[in-house]
Amino acid sequence: MTTDRSTVRENAVSGRPLIGISTYLEEKATWRVWELPSVLLPAGYPRLVQRAGGIAALLPPDDPSHAASVVARLDGVVISGGPDVEPVRYGTEPEEHTGPPARERDAWELALIEAALASGTPLLGICRGMQLLNVALGGTLVQHMDGHTVAPGVFGTHVVKPVPGTLYESIVPDASTDVPTYHHQAVDRLGKGLAVSAYAEDGTPEAIELPSPAWALGVQWHPEMGEDTRVMAALVRAAS
Repeated sequence: MTTDRSTVRENAVSGRPLIGISTYLEEKATWRVWELPSVLLPAGYPRLVQRAGGIAALLPPDDPSHAASVVARLDGVVISGGPDVEPVRYGTEPEEHTGPPARERDAWELALIEAALASGTPLLGICRGMQLLNVALGGTLVQHMDGHTVAPGVFGTHVVKPVPGTLYESIVPDASTDVPTYHHQAVDRLGKGLAVSAYAEDGTPEAIELPSPAWALGVQWHPEMGEDTRVMAALVRAAS
């Protein structure tokens, strides 16, 4: 039996849309009595999808050739946060502060982004996911910056301001919003067709998007670490 997008959409109308979320792939993780190779994701991601009205499905790294068939079974895609994008993906060499590569994630998540954009499936990139969206469309990244991370493993907060007339501004029309943040890299040159839709007070791009009719949004902060469901709820509505 095959499943086409019309069937998926009919199912979404009668129930909650199915939102796929990319995951980490770790050589070793420890819990209870176990220490094993693991795919994992902070619980904030699926919980935010659920609070926003969706059903969460985890998408561990797989053969990139399968991405289109996976996306065809989903109503929306979230590319989660995580390690630095390997600089070779945007045509340069790693700098001093750039972390070790996560090549399987890079390949898989770039394929998911390309499949979502090609099929018109609503797409939300969070932190690393926003950076990968930019790289997928030919953009580059600032490999290190200060001021957007408090300490290793500690989320901070800062203000973001929407750009009038953007998709993001239609979702969060507040003049400014405090958001949970944890990143040391950022968008540099924008990818093809992308526009910045929010900035931090220091001028760092904090959200990027593709113009309509596509629904593709990236946010540099971590909405799964806060109480504001508006961004994820907008993805879920688009996926419905």
